[in-house]
Amino acid sequence: MILIADSGSTKTAWWMGESAATSFAEGRVLTTQGVNPFQMSPDEMQAVFESLPIDGGDVTHIYFYGAGCTTEKVPVVAAALQASFGSTASVFVGSDMLGAAHAVCGCSEGIVGILGTGSNSCLYDGHRLTANVSPLGYILGDEGSGAYIGKRLVGNCLKQQFPADLCRLFLEESQLTPADIIQRTYREPLPNRFLASLTPFCHRHHDRPEVQAFLVDCFSEFFRRNIALYNRSDLLVHFVGSIAWQYEDELRVAADRCGFAVGRIVKDPLEGMVNYTLLNV
Repeated sequence: MILIADSGSTKTAWWMGESAATSFAEGRVLTTQGVNPFQMSPDEMQAVFESLPIDGGDVTHIYFYGAGCTTEKVPVVAAALQASFGSTASVFVGSDMLGAAHAVCGCSEGIVGILGTGSNSCLYDGHRLTANVSPLGYILGDEGSGAYIGKRLVGNCLKQQFPADLCRLFLEESQLTPADIIQRTYREPLPNRFLASLTPFCHRHHDRPEVQAFLVDCFSEFFRRNIALYNRSDLLVHFVGSIAWQYEDELRVAADRCGFAVGRIVKDPLEGMVNYTLLNV
């Protein structure tokens, strides 16, 4: 059995197939808790792996692409996988960024962006990542992400940068007071997820020119402060993630204004990751 995983901090999607000849549709997809080696101990990761309702002894190959799977953390994740599924299983561990590149670029050169709760990007040569501009997280960076859009949305509403009716509408629809927002942002856990949870307001009102201009500016910052640093405007920029998928129109406008062309945009990279991996087993 082959296991291919797309893992974030919140959830992990697992594809299971009998062999490399199994198509994505013929396999089975299950979901477990997310895994991040910067936030979890090896025992905690192993507990998540062992929660899969399968016989670990049947697993022959594991391809695990995950958040936090940096060079120094790859051996830690690989050891937890082997402890869970047996030392005879062949294990490959890569970053979620590499998984995204495999999903949208395959074996072609390109620039890849992830726009979800956070953001990230890379330059990909068709086989490996050759450059990465550090996203710096939601406080210092993460331009274009859900957390970034949510942070700026709150600031614009509370500082009356939007028309008064739009600011009032935001507070009514979110059922939050300014005090609630300060509490959730500065005094409670996971403020990045809270801020990202506010972005559907933009989707509900994206027909308003103020919101469209706001979104285009947020995505333009992503291109200016990340993609432009690769100095490869000749390459298509492909995207993975819910924010890129939901705001495709504004993302493409921002790319054009910054001198880039957008290629593929996929909400979920798992199918592309599986197709790439099976072709290269």
